[in-house]
Amino acid sequence: MKISSTPLLCGVDEAGRGPLAGPVFAACVILDPSRPIRGLADSKQLEPERREELALRIRERALAFAIASASVEEIDTLNILQATLVAMRRAVESLGMAPTRVVIDGNQSPALAFPTDTVVGGDAKVRSISAASILAKTARDALMRELHVVRPEYGFDRHKGYSTPEHLSALQMHGACQFHRRSFAPVRAALLQIPLF
Repeated sequence: MKISSTPLLCGVDEAGRGPLAGPVFAACVILDPSRPIRGLADSKQLEPERREELALRIRERALAFAIASASVEEIDTLNILQATLVAMRRAVESLGMAPTRVVIDGNQSPALAFPTDTVVGGDAKVRSISAASILAKTARDALMRELHVVRPEYGFDRHKGYSTPEHLSALQMHGACQFHRRSFAPVRAALLQIPLF
């Protein structure tokens, strides 16, 4: 059976594995075939405004969706891969509807109580994974804007915690804050006051 034709197919994707700050997010979506959504694509290929529009549409039209995260502390304790799998499991377990099958972007999956497949590049191949990538990305971006209000000196609203030159420069100047992932090398270097450039 083709994955895309499976009824109650639950797509899962994450956002925020690479950044130096903030939680990692995961989302899962069961799309409603009777309420199609045009323009679904890998969230990284979409302009921010388009992502936000699609996120609203997904929330309105999906049969079910859920968003979850794993904290900076969990990332530092477990490692980023394991924390990502925790966030994915939390999302699927809070879905509120039992999927027939779960399909996850990438080549690793958490232990789930449902039949599960992984698809490398799934966010560009499976519509429900595309939808999940959009929800995870927009939810994480919204949180990073909130963290910016608390610690504006880092520019979280602009780079969302990724290791841009602006962020690395702020780390060098201000050191790490409570939202940084201490297990990530540039943050460790800032804590040890090792020059990043």
